[in-house]
Amino acid sequence: MERNGDSGFTLWFTGLSGAGKSTLARAVEQRLRARGRKVEVLDGDEVRTHLSKGLGFSREDRDTNIKRIAFVCKLLTRNGVICISAAISPYREAREWARREIGRFVEIYVKCPLEVCRARDVKGLYRLVDEGKIKNFTGVDDPYEEPEQPELVIETDRETLEESVARIFARLVELGYLESEFVEEAVPAGRSGESLAS
Repeated sequence: MERNGDSGFTLWFTGLSGAGKSTLARAVEQRLRARGRKVEVLDGDEVRTHLSKGLGFSREDRDTNIKRIAFVCKLLTRNGVICISAAISPYREAREWARREIGRFVEIYVKCPLEVCRARDVKGLYRLVDEGKIKNFTGVDDPYEEPEQPELVIETDRETLEESVARIFARLVELGYLESEFVEEAVPAGRSGESLAS
Protein backbone atom coordinates (compact mmCIF):
# COMPACT_ATOMS: atom_id res chain seq x y z
CA MET A 1 0.00 0.00 0.00
CA GLU A 2 1.22 3.47 -0.84
CA ARG A 3 1.99 5.44 2.29
CA ASN A 4 0.46 8.87 2.27
CA GLY A 5 0.06 10.70 5.54
CA ASP A 6 -2.34 13.22 4.02
CA SER A 7 -4.76 10.74 2.43
CA GLY A 8 -8.20 10.13 3.85
CA PHE A 9 -9.42 6.81 5.19
CA THR A 10 -12.33 5.50 7.23
CA LEU A 11 -12.12 3.98 10.70
CA TRP A 12 -15.22 1.86 11.21
CA PHE A 13 -15.89 1.05 14.88
CA THR A 14 -18.47 -1.71 15.32
CA GLY A 15 -19.75 -3.41 18.46
CA LEU A 16 -22.60 -3.64 20.95
CA SER A 17 -24.23 -0.63 22.57
CA GLY A 18 -22.06 0.33 25.53
CA ALA A 19 -18.94 -1.40 24.21
CA GLY A 20 -16.99 1.87 23.98
CA LYS A 21 -17.22 2.88 20.32
CA SER A 22 -18.04 6.56 20.86
CA THR A 23 -15.45 6.96 23.61
CA LEU A 24 -12.75 5.49 21.40
CA ALA A 25 -13.86 7.53 18.39
CA ARG A 26 -13.63 10.81 20.30
CA ALA A 27 -10.24 9.92 21.80
CA VAL A 28 -8.82 9.06 18.38
CA GLU A 29 -10.37 12.20 16.91
CA GLN A 30 -8.77 14.37 19.59
CA ARG A 31 -5.28 13.03 18.92
CA LEU A 32 -5.65 13.38 15.16
CA ARG A 33 -6.91 16.97 15.43
CA ALA A 34 -4.01 17.83 17.73
CA ARG A 35 -1.70 16.90 14.86
CA GLY A 36 -3.62 19.06 12.39
CA ARG A 37 -5.35 16.23 10.56
CA LYS A 38 -8.79 16.70 9.03
CA VAL A 39 -11.15 14.34 10.83
CA GLU A 40 -14.90 13.90 11.23
CA VAL A 41 -16.83 11.54 13.51
CA LEU A 42 -20.14 10.01 12.49
CA ASP A 43 -21.64 8.82 15.76
CA GLY A 44 -24.50 6.36 15.40
CA ASP A 45 -26.85 8.23 17.74
CA GLU A 46 -26.19 11.58 16.07
CA VAL A 47 -26.66 10.10 12.60
CA ARG A 48 -30.06 8.72 13.59
CA THR A 49 -31.05 12.13 14.94
CA HIS A 50 -30.15 13.96 11.73
CA LEU A 51 -29.22 11.93 8.65
CA SER A 52 -31.39 8.89 9.37
CA LYS A 53 -34.25 10.46 11.28
CA GLY A 54 -37.39 8.40 10.78
CA LEU A 55 -35.67 5.07 10.29
CA GLY A 56 -36.61 2.23 12.60
CA PHE A 57 -34.65 -0.84 13.68
CA SER A 58 -35.77 -3.45 11.17
CA ARG A 59 -32.97 -5.11 9.24
CA GLU A 60 -33.88 -3.07 6.16
CA ASP A 61 -33.78 0.21 8.08
CA ARG A 62 -30.51 -0.70 9.79
CA ASP A 63 -28.95 -1.50 6.42
CA THR A 64 -30.22 1.81 5.00
CA ASN A 65 -28.68 3.64 7.95
CA ILE A 66 -25.30 1.97 7.37
CA LYS A 67 -25.41 2.76 3.66
CA ARG A 68 -26.02 6.42 4.45
CA ILE A 69 -23.10 6.49 6.87
CA ALA A 70 -20.90 4.72 4.32
CA PHE A 71 -21.87 7.22 1.62
CA VAL A 72 -20.79 10.16 3.77
CA CYS A 73 -17.60 8.35 4.78
CA LYS A 74 -16.80 7.68 1.12
CA LEU A 75 -17.21 11.36 0.20
CA LEU A 76 -15.07 12.53 3.11
CA THR A 77 -12.41 9.87 2.59
CA ARG A 78 -11.89 10.65 -1.08
CA ASN A 79 -11.45 14.32 -0.15
CA GLY A 80 -8.59 13.61 2.25
CA VAL A 81 -10.59 13.52 5.48
CA ILE A 82 -10.15 10.83 8.12
CA CYS A 83 -13.69 9.65 8.78
CA ILE A 84 -14.56 7.80 11.99
CA SER A 85 -17.82 5.85 12.12
CA ALA A 86 -19.03 4.76 15.55
CA ALA A 87 -22.24 2.81 15.00
CA ILE A 88 -23.33 -0.66 16.10
CA SER A 89 -23.62 -1.80 12.45
CA PRO A 90 -24.68 -5.29 13.51
CA TYR A 91 -24.82 -7.07 10.15
CA ARG A 92 -21.69 -8.41 8.50
CA GLU A 93 -23.04 -8.03 4.97
CA ALA A 94 -23.70 -4.30 5.44
CA ARG A 95 -20.22 -3.73 6.87
CA GLU A 96 -18.64 -5.57 3.95
CA TRP A 97 -20.70 -3.44 1.57
CA ALA A 98 -19.34 -0.33 3.29
CA ARG A 99 -15.79 -1.67 2.96
CA ARG A 100 -16.20 -2.21 -0.78
CA GLU A 101 -17.77 1.23 -1.28
CA ILE A 102 -15.22 3.19 0.71
CA GLY A 103 -12.04 1.34 -0.21
CA ARG A 104 -9.64 2.86 2.35
CA PHE A 105 -11.43 1.16 5.22
CA VAL A 106 -10.24 -0.06 8.61
CA GLU A 107 -12.70 -2.17 10.59
CA ILE A 108 -12.21 -2.12 14.35
CA TYR A 109 -14.27 -4.56 16.37
CA VAL A 110 -14.95 -3.03 19.78
CA LYS A 111 -15.50 -6.26 21.66
CA CYS A 112 -17.11 -6.33 25.08
CA PRO A 113 -19.23 -8.98 26.83
CA LEU A 114 -22.95 -8.25 26.85
CA GLU A 115 -23.08 -8.38 30.66
CA VAL A 116 -20.42 -5.65 30.88
CA CYS A 117 -22.28 -3.48 28.36
CA ARG A 118 -25.46 -4.01 30.39
CA ALA A 119 -23.68 -3.00 33.59
CA ARG A 120 -22.34 0.18 31.98
CA ASP A 121 -25.67 1.12 30.35
CA VAL A 122 -24.60 4.77 30.08
CA LYS A 123 -27.60 5.62 27.88
CA GLY A 124 -30.14 3.65 29.90
CA LEU A 125 -31.08 1.58 26.86
CA TYR A 126 -30.65 -1.86 28.42
CA ARG A 127 -32.94 -0.81 31.26
CA LEU A 128 -35.57 0.18 28.71
CA VAL A 129 -35.13 -3.20 27.00
CA ASP A 130 -35.65 -4.98 30.31
CA GLU A 131 -38.79 -2.91 30.88
CA GLY A 132 -40.11 -3.96 27.48
CA LYS A 133 -39.97 -0.43 26.07
CA ILE A 134 -37.43 -1.21 23.32
CA LYS A 135 -37.68 -4.14 20.93
CA ASN A 136 -35.19 -5.53 18.38
CA PHE A 137 -32.23 -4.43 20.47
CA THR A 138 -28.87 -5.65 19.19
CA GLY A 139 -27.33 -8.34 21.34
CA VAL A 140 -30.53 -8.97 23.29
CA ASP A 141 -33.38 -9.84 20.93
CA ASP A 142 -31.68 -8.96 17.64
CA PRO A 143 -28.39 -10.50 16.44
CA TYR A 144 -24.95 -8.97 16.32
CA GLU A 145 -22.74 -10.65 13.72
CA GLU A 146 -19.11 -10.45 14.83
CA PRO A 147 -16.57 -9.37 12.20
CA GLU A 148 -14.68 -12.31 10.72
CA GLN A 149 -11.49 -10.50 9.73
CA PRO A 150 -11.36 -7.02 11.25
CA GLU A 151 -8.12 -5.07 11.03
CA LEU A 152 -8.14 -4.83 14.83
CA VAL A 153 -10.04 -6.15 17.85
CA ILE A 154 -10.22 -3.92 20.93
CA GLU A 155 -11.43 -5.60 24.14
CA THR A 156 -12.63 -2.68 26.22
CA ASP A 157 -13.28 -4.73 29.36
CA ARG A 158 -9.61 -5.73 29.46
CA GLU A 159 -7.66 -2.57 28.63
CA THR A 160 -7.67 1.13 29.45
CA LEU A 161 -8.69 3.83 27.02
CA GLU A 162 -5.04 4.84 26.59
CA GLU A 163 -3.98 1.29 25.81
CA SER A 164 -6.77 0.88 23.27
CA VAL A 165 -5.96 4.16 21.52
CA ALA A 166 -2.25 3.29 21.42
CA ARG A 167 -3.08 -0.04 19.77
CA ILE A 168 -5.31 1.68 17.20
CA PHE A 169 -2.60 4.15 16.21
CA ALA A 170 0.02 1.40 16.06
CA ARG A 171 -2.19 -0.59 13.70
CA LEU A 172 -2.88 2.45 11.50
CA VAL A 173 0.86 3.05 11.19
CA GLU A 174 1.41 -0.63 10.40
CA LEU A 175 -1.23 -0.46 7.66
CA GLY A 176 0.40 2.64 6.18
CA TYR A 177 -2.39 5.11 6.93
CA LEU A 178 -0.41 7.21 9.43
CA GLU A 179 3.20 8.24 9.95
CA SER A 180 5.31 6.47 12.59
CA GLU A 181 5.39 9.46 14.95
CA PHE A 182 1.73 8.83 15.75
CA VAL A 183 2.72 5.66 17.59
CA GLU A 184 5.15 7.49 19.86
CA GLU A 185 2.49 10.09 20.59
CA ALA A 186 -0.25 7.60 21.39
CA VAL A 187 1.72 5.36 23.75
CA PRO A 188 0.39 6.07 27.25
CA ALA A 189 2.73 7.49 29.85
CA GLY A 190 0.80 5.73 32.58
CA ARG A 191 -2.43 3.91 33.31
CA SER A 192 -5.21 6.26 34.25
CA GLY A 193 -7.76 3.48 34.01
CA GLU A 194 -10.28 5.71 32.26
CA SER A 195 -13.20 3.50 31.35
CA LEU A 196 -14.72 2.86 27.96
CA ALA A 197 -18.43 3.18 28.39
CA SER A 198 -20.21 4.19 25.21
